[in-house]
Amino acid sequence: MKILVTVKQVAVVDDEFEIDGLGIDDRYVTHDLNEWDEYAVEEAVQIQEAADEDVEVVTVTVGPEETEETIRQALAKGADRAVRVWDDTLAEAGLLDPATKARVVEAVADEEDPDLVLTGVQSADDGFGATGVTLAERLGFEWAAVVNDLDLDREAGVAAVHRELEGGIEELADVQLPAVLTIQTGINDPRYASLRGIRQAQSKELAVKSLEDTGLSPADVESPLEQTSLYEPTSESDATVFEGSAEETAADLAEVLRDAGVAN
Repeated sequence: MKILVTVKQVAVVDDEFEIDGLGIDDRYVTHDLNEWDEYAVEEAVQIQEAADEDVEVVTVTVGPEETEETIRQALAKGADRAVRVWDDTLAEAGLLDPATKARVVEAVADEEDPDLVLTGVQSADDGFGATGVTLAERLGFEWAAVVNDLDLDREAGVAAVHRELEGGIEELADVQLPAVLTIQTGINDPRYASLRGIRQAQSKELAVKSLEDTGLSPADVESPLEQTSLYEPTSESDATVFEGSAEETAADLAEVLRDAGVAN
């Protein structure tokens, strides 16, 4: 069995920052493994550890060389090998929409032929929340989104999943493999990479591919999205904090509500 997990490096911005053109000044930015992808990696590794057969966990990343440190984090947590896709064409494409990202990952999936694909529900930076399900459509796989519990029956080729829906509702569904599942935070407790795992990650395979290597052309990654500006939203109003017990602050709150025309 083979599990393909999408992994993305995301920017983490300080509370105080300065904008530089279409990005944040590098002085205020660090990078880390996307939180949702971290849960997806952990779920794949747990499936591997619980299996009584060989299960290979492969990660795929669309990103430049700087992302390799983040990719090694996933390898240190138990993934067996990694694939990274990047070249000048992707670098010049700018902001990649979910369909374009899915097209690139699809090309890798076609070569890897996984039984199960796990993605994070969304990324902490772009937050589109659509790449996983778009990938499923392109692959022709069954899918389930926002999965917060997973019971995999490998012999039957079925994943019994719990999906988190709006309003606190959960849906229970059986998904036939091969499938794409988008993983929600809280489905497990992601492990810390052990010192041994970190050392082993350095020798694990990290294959770098260009678009040509995946069989794609520049026309395949022409994203319809274009970033034109970046700015910090202005606050429309300040928050009022009432300190003290309910009895002590009730009168002050009532006065604020009256002034706002909410209460008479």
